[in-house]
Amino acid sequence: MRDVNADSQRVTPSETGTAAARLAVPAGVLAAVAGAFAYVGAVDPTQPGHYPVCPLYRFTGIYCPGCGGLRSAHAFIHGDFLAALQDNALAVVGYLVFAALWTVWVVRAARGRPLRIDLGPVHLWTLGALLLVFTVVRNLPFGGWLHP
Repeated sequence: MRDVNADSQRVTPSETGTAAARLAVPAGVLAAVAGAFAYVGAVDPTQPGHYPVCPLYRFTGIYCPGCGGLRSAHAFIHGDFLAALQDNALAVVGYLVFAALWTVWVVRAARGRPLRIDLGPVHLWTLGALLLVFTVVRNLPFGGWLHP
């Protein structure tokens, strides 16, 4: 006879694997992000010909939420945090949020616990509203301080 509680007590592979195996995915994500930042740090986005122009800005003259993100990353990598904020303040917040979430992920993975981020509809709508407000304000005359 099969124990009914046996299925509910199954352990996921991330909980039974070695610490190195549990940290492989967070390490891979960090390597990819570090590689992208290293490239942006080495190849200046203000020099023409290295990166494509934002298509929304090119065809409409409207700044999208990501406009200035490469310049912001370049300035951030070089320690010019004020310039990074001026190029794209929302991107700088994103870098910091990524760093915090990645750290939590590594700590939980090292302890054999999965990272669970349960964003409900309210969180997603709030994030969408934040992006919309940021985009609208940076394109209005009084939002010039948010232009890249």
